[in-house]
Amino acid sequence: MGKFHESIKPAHKEFIEKQHIFFVSTAPLSGEGRINLSPKGLDCFRVFSEQEVGYMDLISSGNETSAHTLENGRITMMFCSFEGSPNILRLYGKGVTILPNTEAWERYAPHFKIYPSTRQLIIAKIDLVQTSCGFGVPLFDYVGERDIHFEWAEKKGKDGLEAYMKEKNMISLDGLPTSLGLQD
Repeated sequence: MGKFHESIKPAHKEFIEKQHIFFVSTAPLSGEGRINLSPKGLDCFRVFSEQEVGYMDLISSGNETSAHTLENGRITMMFCSFEGSPNILRLYGKGVTILPNTEAWERYAPHFKIYPSTRQLIIAKIDLVQTSCGFGVPLFDYVGERDIHFEWAEKKGKDGLEAYMKEKNMISLDGLPTSLGLQD
């Protein structure tokens, strides 16, 4: 079952900072809605305090996290070790989307490397931390980050990225608005 904590402890922060990948999960309130689970890489995750975390989010083919957190806030982030000791850590909380050109953006963005294709920041207030064994998680060797996204974004250019977001990132798969969709 694992151990539960009400906040992020120093050992949790240290574990998080060593991981090269994490997973984000959100869901709409509708029982018919689709659950979203997304892998995230790069050095894009930050622990701000014992109860607050965030990550830098790049433009991609969907924007489910923004839609779901806008609707209900629920978010879970999972880290697992693919090398060394077998561990899994889950952060449960309420998330919000922070968009460029806002007061909140000015507060959080300096903590991240912001790329031309950075779409938004996701910030979460954590109310539960779960740790458990990762005995079933396989061992993998980290080789490096992919640069395909950045090549794609460079080819699109600023106008192309904006058009892509308008086409792909304004509503969820289930028709819920995203924060970007409310911006227009």
